[in-house]
Formats: sequence, structure tokens, C-alpha cells
Amino acid sequence: MESGAFVTMAGAAFTLCRAVLSAPGSKNIRLRQFCYWTAVRRTTNAFKSGRAAILIGIPTLSLLGHEVYQRVQRSSVVLALEREELLEQADYLYSSAETEKLYQLLLQHKDRDDAEFLWRLARATRDMSRRPDTTADKKKQLVYESNECAKKALEKDEKCFAAHKWFAICLSDIGDYEGIKVKLGNSYIIRDHLQRAIELNPKDATSMHILGIWCFSFAELPWYQRKVAAVIFASPPESSYEEALDYFLKAEAVDPNFYSKNLLMLGTTYLRMNDKEKAKMWLTKAKDYRPLTLEDQEVHKEAADMLKSLG
Repeated sequence: MESGAFVTMAGAAFTLCRAVLSAPGSKNIRLRQFCYWTAVRRTTNAFKSGRAAILIGIPTLSLLGHEVYQRVQRSSVVLALEREELLEQADYLYSSAETEKLYQLLLQHKDRDDAEFLWRLARATRDMSRRPDTTADKKKQLVYESNECAKKALEKDEKCFAAHKWFAICLSDIGDYEGIKVKLGNSYIIRDHLQRAIELNPKDATSMHILGIWCFSFAELPWYQRKVAAVIFASPPESSYEEALDYFLKAEAVDPNFYSKNLLMLGTTYLRMNDKEKAKMWLTKAKDYRPLTLEDQEVHKEAADMLKSLG
């Protein structure tokens, strides 16, 4: 090959390598300069030895691939950091009882295909439905929206314990709008998802508490609802105060004082079992619980009223 031709082609290779390596994000200038000259030297030698057909594309494509890889890696890191920061912010707002701020934050990310965002949005949407200033129509809308979010979270990740938990909770809320037949019909589904949540995370006190509520509710099921249940199921759901108490105590053992309602339910269940001393002990704890939410305030009042009635 003519020397002018290989010099021209080598110069083109050098220019292309320099363009690739000078792209934004390259960190080491000395390394880039070394690579420029290595690329030129290899290309020039290749032409001289007749190996140009094999080597001409390698330096450029390798360097280009490396740059693309670096950019993809940086992009993935940024997205991962953004995701973690958003989840941390959401959890902080939830712990601070900033219901509306949390809802607005997560609503901006409602289209994310991420179970961790979706179950949090389900929870926040449900919390918005329970605010005292929410109209009846708006409440119903939010209840159904929260159920859809929880369902999507479960579809995205069947092994996410929180998705199972919040799907069970939100499905239970749907029953308030679709009648006792639907509510009872969903009862086994709700129980199964709560049990699955506990199986996936044996340290989740909330799932244990809610399963305790499930047991307590069926222990107290009125006779007319038992008749409806007998029509729906060959073997209607049954439970007892003892079973409910077991779940409430397990929840408290896993995470002491985690929820004012669990303290109240312990007191209430002991009362149903005619153990007034233990009932008073737990009701007093519920009354003395520092209220952070509207529900905590309601629990405080209910516990105080029950203690008065016990004398």
C-alpha cells in the first residue's frame, strides 16, 4: 500500500479515536493520550505488515464500546441512587405522618414498574381516603385506586411481602362498598395474602396485627353474617379470641409498642376473654401512647372510655 494512503487512513483512525475518547465523562487525560498514540501506532504498523484488514476496526470499536459501557454504568448508578433517595424520603414522610406530602410525592411516580413504589402509593392513597376532610365520593375513589396500586405491586413482585400485606388491606376496604357477600367472599384471599406476607417477612409486626384483626372479626361475626358465610362457603371462615390474641402478642413481641391499635386490640381481646386485669394493663398502654396520627388520637379516646367503664 502507498505510504500516503496508510498515513491518511491512520490519521483518520487517530481522529476517530480522539473523538470517542474525548467524549464527556472521560476521567483520565493522560490515559486518553496514551490510547490515542497506541491506536495510531497499531494502525500504522498494521498497514506496514499487511494486517490492516484485521486490526483496523479493533481500537476504535473497543474504545467506543468501553465509553458506552461507562455511560450506561453511570446512568444505572444515578437511577439507583434516585430510587433509594425517593424511597427514603417516602418512608420519612410516612413516619412523620405527612400523609398529603407523601401522597403527592409518590403520585409523581405512579407509572414506575416498581413494586416498592407501588405498594407505598397504595398505602398513601388509602391513608388519604381516611382523612376526615375527604368527601364520601373521593374516599370511594381513593379506596379503589389504592386497591389497583396494591394489585400492580403484587403483579410486579410476588415475593414482596409488603405488596401482599397492602393488597390484603386494600381488598378488605373494597368490601365496605360491595356488600357483606363480597367482603366474606374475599376473606380467605385476604387471610392467604397476610399469611404469605408473614412467611416472606416473619419480622413484620403489622401483618401479624392485621391477621389478628381478621381472627377477631370472625370470632365476633354476628349470627346473620354467619348465615351468609354458610351460603358462600362449604366451610365458612372461623376463628377465636385466643387465635386473635396470639397474633396480637406475636406482633408486640416482634416490635414492642409499634402501633397504638395493637395495644388497644390486646386490651379489647383480653376483655372479651374476661381477663380484666390484663385488659386494663394493655388499655392503659394504649391510652398513654403518644399520638402521632388521627388514628392514635381515636385509640387514645377509645382506650380511655373503656378504662372508665371498667372502673
